[in-house]
Amino acid sequence: MKILATAELPQENRLKLKNLFPEDEFIFCSNMEEAEAYLSNVEILITYGNDLTEPLIQKASKLKWTMVIAAGVDQLPFEEINKRGILVTSAKGIHKAPMSEYVFFVLMLVYRKGKVLIENEKNKIWTRDIHMEEITNKTMLIAGTGVLGREIAKIAKAFQMKTIGVSRSGRQIEYFDKNIAFKEMNKYLNEADFIVSILPSTPETKGFFQYKHFELMPEHAVFVNIGRGDAVSGEDVLKAVCEKEISHAVLDVFEQEPLPKNHPFWEEENITVTTHLSGVSPHYFDRALEIFSENFKKYKSNSKDMINIVDVIQGY
Repeated sequence: MKILATAELPQENRLKLKNLFPEDEFIFCSNMEEAEAYLSNVEILITYGNDLTEPLIQKASKLKWTMVIAAGVDQLPFEEINKRGILVTSAKGIHKAPMSEYVFFVLMLVYRKGKVLIENEKNKIWTRDIHMEEITNKTMLIAGTGVLGREIAKIAKAFQMKTIGVSRSGRQIEYFDKNIAFKEMNKYLNEADFIVSILPSTPETKGFFQYKHFELMPEHAVFVNIGRGDAVSGEDVLKAVCEKEISHAVLDVFEQEPLPKNHPFWEEENITVTTHLSGVSPHYFDRALEIFSENFKKYKSNSKDMINIVDVIQGY
């Protein structure tokens, strides 16, 4: 069986795959430009997903399965994939450790005045006149209750937080004290000290958070976005902070990336900008390819019980 990787994989991971599946042929490339020559002859594709287009899918005439080694799949040409009946799986869940750690890191950075402490150390200022808060016993509303949402809610319980999950269905999920549907969210925003968006990019979630939602949040609320930048308008976030509808916003994802150097987010004291790195981890490839390996074994045995099958109609 021929497997083509358009994502540049570390040498140690390439060797591991070859050793695990010695009877199969792996073609490792650094990018799609290099890989395109092999597309027409492969059955399986390993990709980040952002390098696939309709013409490339059409060129991959033997392609049956695409493994996206990322959690997000919103950049895939789903219409063509669906037309061809190509199976898609993702690496959903591999970011749950680093991204959940990131959420509590930035909340404590804000509440324990991390920026001020670093500046004081840099300027050799000795003062205890710094107003710090605790994140313990607060209420966290998490928009998105999948693998990552559950992990964040689980850790929140260590801080004795009340957790409210927001999803399309609103069905009960472990580690959440309450689960609500998207349409019910407005009733609960005024309870939330922390609002965390981990929403994917779908037609339903683009522009999900609007200025009217920030108006419903408490003035002391902290808004964190680590899902997709198009879940909220940057103008609405900036206005909400400047108008003191919320006290702080932490943004790791943006409508335009890289964030332009002249963007007002960089200068706003109560907005913390990080550069789409909440999921960065030295274990990224190991975790992603572990999912691929498990799925490959199932694929070869014609098992339907594969991990992280993507609904190509829904787009996630």
